[in-house]
Amino acid sequence: MHKPIKYAEKALAIAANGAWTVFDSLNQINQKPSFTPKWSDKPLLKSYEKQKPPLGWPRTTDSLCPRCVPEIRSQILDGKLPHEVLLNEKVGEIKAQIIERDGQILMVKDCPKHGHFEDVMAMDTEFFKHLEEVFPGRDIRAHNDEKLHNHGTSTVKHGRGSVLTIDLTNRCNMMCDPCFMDANQVGFVHELTWDEIKTMLDNAITIKPRRQMSVQFSGGEPTLSPYFLDAVRYSRKVGYNSVQAATNGIEFAKSPEFCKQAAEAGLRYAYLQFDGIGNAANAHRKVGNMFDVKVRAIQNLHAAGVDIVPVTTIVNGINNEQVGKIIQFALDNPKIISFLSFQPVSFTGRDEEVTDERRVAQRYTLSHLAHDVKNQTGLGEPVRDWFPISFMSTFSDWADQVHGPNADWGQLSCGCHPNCGIGMALMIDKETKESAPVTAFLNAERLAKDVARVNDAGRGKFLSVVGVTMALLRNYNPFNAPTHFSIFSLLAKFDKCFGATGRNYGSVTGDRTMDDINKRRADRWNFLFIAGMWFQDLFNYDFRRTEQCIIPYATQEGEISFCAYNTGVGWRNIIEKMHMTATLTKWYEEHGRHEIFAGGKKVGIGEAELRLKLNQEHVQGGLQHDLDDKGIAKTAREEKLRARDAKIKNDAENARMAKLYRENVLGEKAPEGGFVSIDQLGGIKPAPAKTEKEEPVMGD
Repeated sequence: MHKPIKYAEKALAIAANGAWTVFDSLNQINQKPSFTPKWSDKPLLKSYEKQKPPLGWPRTTDSLCPRCVPEIRSQILDGKLPHEVLLNEKVGEIKAQIIERDGQILMVKDCPKHGHFEDVMAMDTEFFKHLEEVFPGRDIRAHNDEKLHNHGTSTVKHGRGSVLTIDLTNRCNMMCDPCFMDANQVGFVHELTWDEIKTMLDNAITIKPRRQMSVQFSGGEPTLSPYFLDAVRYSRKVGYNSVQAATNGIEFAKSPEFCKQAAEAGLRYAYLQFDGIGNAANAHRKVGNMFDVKVRAIQNLHAAGVDIVPVTTIVNGINNEQVGKIIQFALDNPKIISFLSFQPVSFTGRDEEVTDERRVAQRYTLSHLAHDVKNQTGLGEPVRDWFPISFMSTFSDWADQVHGPNADWGQLSCGCHPNCGIGMALMIDKETKESAPVTAFLNAERLAKDVARVNDAGRGKFLSVVGVTMALLRNYNPFNAPTHFSIFSLLAKFDKCFGATGRNYGSVTGDRTMDDINKRRADRWNFLFIAGMWFQDLFNYDFRRTEQCIIPYATQEGEISFCAYNTGVGWRNIIEKMHMTATLTKWYEEHGRHEIFAGGKKVGIGEAELRLKLNQEHVQGGLQHDLDDKGIAKTAREEKLRARDAKIKNDAENARMAKLYRENVLGEKAPEGGFVSIDQLGGIKPAPAKTEKEEPVMGD
């Protein structure tokens, strides 16, 4: 039944290929100039006008010294240096080279004061090369932004492409390791007031190009803020159609009613911290029933109409074996999970002082992710099926062209550096659960080039839609698609993503209802996007990445690149100290202590029916023991404990050697109870003044 249809679709693809040749030739005659949309004061860029940073290797870039920066940051925090030094001087900056060595891509750099540093950027040179070769270029340069983008060499310069992040509070109800913000450990509370939240949201929509339709509330744990629901509600009011919460899920797991309130306020996505399948895979979070909490949060949120994005920090040797299990979890639950985000570890916050031994052992790159997905699931060829997430900006440009100059917002465009983020898309049949990589049946590279030519021609909506329709058809191979997937499924899915025809797939605007949500969920096909987002740390920092950041933080001191805020020069530490709400002692006196789940404490979530499909073998799996076998510490806390134990052991050994020296060399007899160290006596004290009757003693 399906095979004849596939042959008919192949014939249509061949016909579309011929038609495209004629259409494209005619379409390039007298290209129209780009229009300037309402959401930008600069015209849309044609593909050949887009700038690119230096790519390839060997190349030189600007980086930071992992030792100078913490020293300078400490001086700023201690009041010995003004924070303006970060605006006017290139503090801690050194040159770095990106090179190939032994089949790997490395960043190497030298500090005149602290010496040589190097770290792995990719363990697959062809993969790294592919990502940079298909990068389409930077977005429109940011403008009307002088008041919010003024952070010296850390200033965001290009585009407004993805997610505005706002930390509502630095309080958290967990004590994680790793934690890039060192939550609950800095000695003070930094929590935004309602006026500050409104001001940040109002300021954000003044910057152009105004294409940043997503805002993510983070922390700490954002649900601890008394203004969480108000912030979600106000975001929808000012025009954001994708409001997100980066959360550990505890509050959502505890209360279905809270999930409902969040959904009614306008929460669309929950970016859920998700370390793996089973409580063992989540054991390092030190919550007794962490995986059960995640499962309950997913069920509660989905029932309320909120979509869930499991977000996994991947640490080599700790949980990289969970990659395939997490993807299998999504494949088993295609009606609930449509996005996965893997984030290779960034050694910052509590991990900034990581030892070289642990850093080398735990370093995980985007190339590791692509290979782990293939090796653990059999899905995806690294070079064929993975692309930089900025690759999608060509299609966003097409949507901007189609929606015309009077649209209030530009399309979401993830125009970050190709070393920042990658993605692979799977098309999953929700009924049969059959899946295939989209790029196995769609020639993505050629399609993007075709779409860029349609964009460059600058025609109106009708011809732009016709051109991309032909491009989709000619690049489609029906024989590699899932059995029930058709050309019509492909065209409908593309239209649903970019809203070209105006067909109602269910509203995503501020007035959307549960009917809209259910209508969008009724689609038989799940476009599962597997993303990898690799945030920088001081060992691999590259200012070419920072300046085109797509996930800036809104703060009281303007909008700052994600990496410059959390890593890099560490604007987070400085701004939170500058604008701290209260010391912990003062906060606890006025507000009391919030509940923290640590030390194996369980979250009270009661009993509920399990509606998710779980692979019990994965759920019952044990811990990953790679680092145990190598004798390498797993966390910053473990490193500190080992250092403390080593010091105690070293002090004991020094005391033993001193005792042997006194007994065997000096011939002294140990007093009862043994020799007492100078430290035990409180250090060296000045001798009392001598009297005339006292005689000097030999050896004094």
